[in-house]
Amino acid sequence: MWQTKRPGEQVSHAAYHPQGLNFRLGEGDLAIMLRRFLPIHRFAGATMADIDNRINCAAGTPVVATWRTPLLIVGFGCLIGMMSFGPRSTLGFFLTPLSTANHWGRDVFAFALALQNLLWGIGQPLAGMIADRFGTARVLCAGALMYSAGLALMAHANSGSALDVSAGVLIGFGLAGCSFNLLLAAFGKLLPKEWRSRAFGFGTAAGSFGQFLYSPVAVGLMDSFGWQTTLTIFAVTMLAIVPLSSALVTPTAAKIKEAAPQSLRQALSEAFAHRSYVLLVLGYFTCGFQLAFITVHMPAYLIDRGLSATVGGWTLATIGLFNIVGSVTSGWLGDRMPKRYLLSFIYFTRAAAILAFISFPVTEYSCIIFGAVMGLMWLSTVPPTNGIIALIFGTRWLTTLAGCAFFSHQVGGFLGVWLGGIVFDRTGSYNPVWYLAILFGLLSAVINVPIVEKPVVRATPVAA
Repeated sequence: MWQTKRPGEQVSHAAYHPQGLNFRLGEGDLAIMLRRFLPIHRFAGATMADIDNRINCAAGTPVVATWRTPLLIVGFGCLIGMMSFGPRSTLGFFLTPLSTANHWGRDVFAFALALQNLLWGIGQPLAGMIADRFGTARVLCAGALMYSAGLALMAHANSGSALDVSAGVLIGFGLAGCSFNLLLAAFGKLLPKEWRSRAFGFGTAAGSFGQFLYSPVAVGLMDSFGWQTTLTIFAVTMLAIVPLSSALVTPTAAKIKEAAPQSLRQALSEAFAHRSYVLLVLGYFTCGFQLAFITVHMPAYLIDRGLSATVGGWTLATIGLFNIVGSVTSGWLGDRMPKRYLLSFIYFTRAAAILAFISFPVTEYSCIIFGAVMGLMWLSTVPPTNGIIALIFGTRWLTTLAGCAFFSHQVGGFLGVWLGGIVFDRTGSYNPVWYLAILFGLLSAVINVPIVEKPVVRATPVAA
């Protein structure tokens, strides 16, 4: 099977790659031959050799033993998702103490977090392009460092501009570099195709668990040590993402061998000319609007209704807890039913839940019930959205295309947070924004129905 090799000559080993990529016969040969005869552990229907092939063959390097098992890739990715989404989901708790300490109106804090959502959206396609070209791990590390710096500086922000830079710019771009969007795209590149949807669900659920875990922790830390120390503690914990990112190293664009290479410009042109992708992007706007508004303004909304900050903490924690179930279920259902119908159902259910919540008196029990229902739908849009993109266009530019869709999500988030602050300061009520959230939910439920879930037809297929 092995060819005789003369100095400088390359040989091929078709058994390790169906396209017959060339490998140098060198110091990795012993590991390759050993792996052919040693037992191979299996996970979710994929062997370790499959994972090595996906990573190493795509990079054009010899297949060697790797410590990055599928279980470890998913596990480390979920830890990163939990740690990056957790602190961000608690920032609404800092609205009242930070505004009171600096004698600000709610519009100051709301604008900083609205800016954060917008820059997260702007930065996500850029982070995706960099990750697709130079690998995911580098982007994760840079994002974690920016996120950590933003939290630390936010603890000492004493002016609106300082808050904009820390909570807005640094955390916004930091989230773009280390949020679940990068993780899900890495899963799509590293894990077997038949497990993409479920892995997307687990990765999204990890972020929800971060929300569940960090919300009561934030309230407890603020009560015990103050809001400034709490932000500093969160800043330090973000640094753990740097070593965890080593499990999510993906091939760089220069090392990927494709049967029919597709440039970034071609990928973007193809996507934005595709009707289903445009509909998906438009529908994603609603997700960001609803989630960002509730995350930032729910604690203050409940305080205005005479409830304690603790109720707000447990409401957001309930959302996070139930979205663990919702995200995993969404990923599981994405393999068994049309994803567009799943998205339509999620948006419609959100609109109905919001309408019911604001139509009845707000109590501790109604908050928990609302948190449970919204939690099931909270980030459940992410697995089917990423799944549709991967199905239509493949995984080569998945991080970039998912990032572009997420930009629409974050434009919605920007408007949800910003309008929440402006409307309340001018009218003393959040009701107009609640009704907008309902209207957008109904529109998105309709928009997603015509999406066609079929791979794009190309003159020459691009390898997924």
